[in-house]
Amino acid sequence: MLHDAAASPPPYLPGYQGCCGGQAQGSRRKLLQTPGPAVPFSPLKVMTYGKPCILFRSRRLSILYQNHSVLDLTHRAFSTQNPVDTKGSVCSKDKAVLLMRFGDVEELRGVSIRLQMSSRFYEAAGSSWFSLDTVSIQYNRTQEAHFNASEVFAPSTSSFHCQHVSSLQRYGGLLRPSTAPDPATHWAITFTDFQIQAFNVLSGKFAPHTDCSTFFTPAILMGLITSLILLLVLAYALHMVIHLKHIDHDDQHKTTVYFPRSPEPSECCSASHTVTGDKNSL
Repeated sequence: MLHDAAASPPPYLPGYQGCCGGQAQGSRRKLLQTPGPAVPFSPLKVMTYGKPCILFRSRRLSILYQNHSVLDLTHRAFSTQNPVDTKGSVCSKDKAVLLMRFGDVEELRGVSIRLQMSSRFYEAAGSSWFSLDTVSIQYNRTQEAHFNASEVFAPSTSSFHCQHVSSLQRYGGLLRPSTAPDPATHWAITFTDFQIQAFNVLSGKFAPHTDCSTFFTPAILMGLITSLILLLVLAYALHMVIHLKHIDHDDQHKTTVYFPRSPEPSECCSASHTVTGDKNSL
C-alpha cells in the first residue's frame, strides 16, 4: 500500500497553521544558495524529450536484507561507464517516479529501487512543494518492500538535500515500513548525502537546495534548557524578595498596643502612710 504524502500539507510549510504552528516549524528548514558538497559521481539524470527531468545523486547507496552483508549499489547507480537502467521512470507536472534497475545483485534477482514523488500547490505557502512519498525495493522479480517517507519535501523550484535518508533510526528514520507485515521490516536502506530534484529541472545542475537539517540541534536544545532553568531560579529569587518586602510593609502598619503600667512601690507606700496618719489624727 503506497502512502500518498500529498494528501495533506507538509507540517513545516511556511504559513501552514497546523497543530504546532506552521511559522514556528517552518524555521526548521533552510534554503541554501551554495552548492552541496562534492560527490565522486555526477548526478543521475532521467531524460525526457532530450532534456533532464529528474536529477539524483548520493555519496553512498546501500541496502541490507535481514542478516546478510550490506550491498553497496553506489557504483552501479552512478557509474558513467555502465549507467543504471532507468526505463520505467516517469516525469509529469505533478508526479515523478525514479526507477533504477540494478539486475542481479549477489543472491538477489532483479533488484530495483523506485522513488515516487509528487508535487502540489499549497495556498497557505503560496507556492508548489514536492515530496518524496515512497521508496520501494523490488527483488526476486516479484517481491517488493515499501517505505513511507516523512519530512522529505522542498519547494518545487528547488532541490532537496539531506545527509542521511534512511530506514535506520540512528540516521533519523525518515523511511519507515508502510505496514507491519510488509517485507520492508526485513530490509534497511540508506542514502548518504542524498539530493534529488524531480520538478522544474531547467538544466543538468541542481537548483539551490532545501536542507533537512533541523534548527533545534542538540547544542541549541541544551542551551534552551539551561536558559529555562536559570529563568526559573531568577523568578523564584524575585518572588522571595517581593514576599520579604511585603512582610516588612505589614510590620510597619501594625497597631501599637500599650499596656497600663503598675503603680511604683514608693508611691504605694507613701499613699498607705498618708491614710494611716489620717486615721491616727482622728
